[in-house]
Parts: sequence; structure tokens; C-alpha cells
Amino acid sequence: MTYIYIYLALAFIAGFVIAWILRTLSIAKTNKALKSTQGYLESALLKKETLQKENIQVHQLKQVVEMDCHKRLEQANHLNNVLDSDILLLQKSNEETEALLQEGQPALHALKLQLLDAQNTIARYKAQQQQTVKKV
Repeated sequence: MTYIYIYLALAFIAGFVIAWILRTLSIAKTNKALKSTQGYLESALLKKETLQKENIQVHQLKQVVEMDCHKRLEQANHLNNVLDSDILLLQKSNEETEALLQEGQPALHALKLQLLDAQNTIARYKAQQQQTVKKV
């Protein structure tokens, strides 16, 4: 009967050791999964922070480009206004000169018109040549 108690005690101890080993393996597996999950979470957080920084940089770059475009647009508008006023002044001066020449010296007026026509023709040829060069 004492052997039965010894075997029972040994079986109980063996069962306890087996249960302890199974529990230890289960805890180790759970800890490994937890560390893996934490690593994935940290990786996702780092990616999110990196994307946020990149978005901020892109937004700042966009603002710089927009400001540059606005400055260029303002400069172009100012230049257009200056050119418009210069054109109006030139037209007025040309009209006055043309009227004076027509009254006083009609031959000089005719030569002036031929000169303007020649200048316009030259300008057209130059523009066509530049377009041809750009296409090639």
C-alpha cells in the first residue's frame, strides 16, 4: 500500500511538472506574440510619424510654390499694365506724328508707312524662324 502512495505521489509530481512545463511554454509563446505585436505597433507609429513629417514638408513646399506663383503673377500683371500704358502712349505719339507728317510732308509719310510695313514683315519672319527652331 505504501507503494501505491509513492506511485500516486510520483504521478502527482510528474503531472504537476508536465503542467508546469506546458504552462511555461504557453506563457513563452504568448510573450513572443506580445513582443511581435509591440514591434508591429512601433513600426506602424514610426511610419505614421514619418508620413506626417513628409506631409508637413510637402505642404510647406506647396505654400512656397504658391507664394512664388503669386509673386510672378503680380509681376506679370504689373508688366502688362506698364506695357499697355506704353502702347497707348506710342499709339498717341504715332497718331500725332502721322497727322503732322501727312499735313506737312506726304512723301515722308508714305516712306514711314513703308518702313513700318517692312519692320512688321521682319518681325513676322523672325517669329516664324523661332517657331521652326523650337519645333526642331
